[in-house]
Amino acid sequence: MSAASLPQALAQKTRDQLIEKLGLTEIPGEDGGPYMTLESHAPMAQGKVGEVRVYSGGGLQQMITCALVVPQIGLDSHMLFAFTPGESAVPHFTLDSVSGGPYCAFHLDLVPRLDLGANLAYMDEVYTPLTETCKAARAMEGLSTAQLDIRQLAVMSPWMLVHRATPEAFAKIDDTVSAYLDHWFALLEKGVSEKALEAVDSAALAERDRRNREIVFDPQVDKVWNQISGLIGRDSSEALRALLKNNA
Repeated sequence: MSAASLPQALAQKTRDQLIEKLGLTEIPGEDGGPYMTLESHAPMAQGKVGEVRVYSGGGLQQMITCALVVPQIGLDSHMLFAFTPGESAVPHFTLDSVSGGPYCAFHLDLVPRLDLGANLAYMDEVYTPLTETCKAARAMEGLSTAQLDIRQLAVMSPWMLVHRATPEAFAKIDDTVSAYLDHWFALLEKGVSEKALEAVDSAALAERDRRNREIVFDPQVDKVWNQISGLIGRDSSEALRALLKNNA
């Protein structure tokens, strides 16, 4: 058995921490295997190129992982999204870890559930504790900021880390991921205080989450979906987007 790549190892370690900490249970596909198997529709690759797994439990709405590995184009991509319930104010946790060519890349964030520009108490309770970790990661040698569309930046958090990395630097980001994950676990356990919510009701939280996820997974906002559709076919791409938006 070949050794896991750096992105795969980070993704699997993080997934396993979530499963163990929260006691998650995998929801299998119809054949008892992964929830979805992704087949190549591109001429340079044949057969299976990825899989989607879904997990439930632990107070989550669901956790979704997606792996796409296509050696022919140097793609080794692993996405994880741990979604809290629609009516929760606890952010969603997300990690992407990727390699392509000589570089690796990663995206790490806690996706906001409220407008940070209008909810200072929420921002200080949920995000300010991550400030020093965020600053230290951004200053790490071997990392360079990835160029995202400004609209993508607007729907995530200012504490988001989205960087290209040399293999040497990528191998050192485990502590950063663990710090974000541990903080998120603490938020999940204790919840967000009433003071930080400032009388925001569950219906408003759920509606904002629905609208936010529509934007986050919109191909017009995140152009990578156009590339994914070309690789795994439009039907599989749309099914994956629907799952991530919670309207599958």
